[in-house]
Formats: sequence, C-alpha cells, structure tokens
Amino acid sequence: MNTIVFDIETIPVDFDSLDDVQKTYLTKYAETDDDIEKAKEQMALWAPTNRIVSIGVMSLESKRGAVYFSASAEALADKQNFGIEDYEENGIKYFCGTEVEILQKFWQVIAKAHKFVTFNGRGFDCPVLMLRSAMLRVKPSKNLMPYRYANDIHVDLLEQLTFYNAYRKFNLDFYCKAFGIASPKANGINGHDVKDLFADGKFLEIAKYCAGDLVATRELYLRWRDYMTF
Repeated sequence: MNTIVFDIETIPVDFDSLDDVQKTYLTKYAETDDDIEKAKEQMALWAPTNRIVSIGVMSLESKRGAVYFSASAEALADKQNFGIEDYEENGIKYFCGTEVEILQKFWQVIAKAHKFVTFNGRGFDCPVLMLRSAMLRVKPSKNLMPYRYANDIHVDLLEQLTFYNAYRKFNLDFYCKAFGIASPKANGINGHDVKDLFADGKFLEIAKYCAGDLVATRELYLRWRDYMTF
C-alpha cells in the first residue's frame, strides 16, 4: 500500500490587492486596529485570500518524499542567485516553482496514493488544495475530502486524536511533545512565521520547515496506528 503524508504552508495575499468590497467583508467585525490586523493574518487560512507557498509529501513506507515550494517572481526568474535550485537532502527532494507548478506536482504524487495522512487536513490542507487548484485551473487527481467518519482513505490525525471533536484539540507541537516525538517547532519557527520568512526571501527555510512537519506527522500517525486502532 502506498500511503502519503502531506502538509502545506500558506501566506495571505496582499490586503491592498483586494477591492473595497472585499476589504469591507473581511474587516466588517473589526472594531479596533488590532482587530483589523488579526483579520489580515487570518487571510492565510482561507483559499480565496491565501497563496500556497509549500507542499510537502512523504511516503509512509519509504520515508522518502519531496517539498514543492514557491518563491517570489524575482527569485523564480533567477533561482541560482537565490539559492533555490532543485536538490535532495535526507531523502527529501526540493523543487521550486510557481503555485501552479507545485500544485501540479502534488496532484501527480497523490494520484498514486492508496491512503493519505494529514494533521487537520479536513479543516485546512485539503479544502485549500482543492479550492486553490480550481481557482488556478489545475485539475485535481483525487478527492481529498472523502467520507469523514472513515479512515481507510484519509486519516486526519487531529480528528482521530480528538475522536472527531469530542475531546479537546491541541496543535501538532503539543501532541508531539506529549507523545515523546521530536517537535518540528523546536527550531523556533511556526506557521505564523511563514509570511515574514517569505517576505524576507527565505523560501528554502519555509520548505525545510514543511519537511519537518512531514516527519512529525508520520511519527504521530505510527503511534496512533500502533496503539489506538483496533
């Protein structure tokens, strides 16, 4: 069986690129400047207001994988000088391209998967991947949102560890520490940092952060599979 673990990283689109109606819609409940800034930060969560900048995939069985990541137009035009040429490290291949190109790479890989594993995939990764693909006219190769209460195709670890939201949610970092698994956040980077890293041109750093999430998610899945399934 080919089981794929995957994870994505996103950034918000430029707020000023939106029209006045869209800006009003996003901030209509904001009462203070802090509320407005929070609304802008949350844009990274939703496909109509975000951009995928990294997609990581890893084979559960072989532990080999790839991270497809994006960069600024300037960096994509001169990959060598920006240090983002394709290469491989620790069994992970790194490829830099446009958002369309990295989505196409992802759908090629996931088409061959019999099962896939995520952490909060149903609440974030899967709908974002499917919606962003449609927006960019990239044809998906698989339905990432199958029947929720079955884990034969998609294992969303956040749903499994909360027993489908019957129990309290924790983030990936917290679960990893609780289960004695090395946290991908140990280097001090978390999802909130991705926007600033991208703005600073640290595209490969985002990709490696995404790779760390793959490793942690894989280990957490194995613990769930070996000790919590019957």
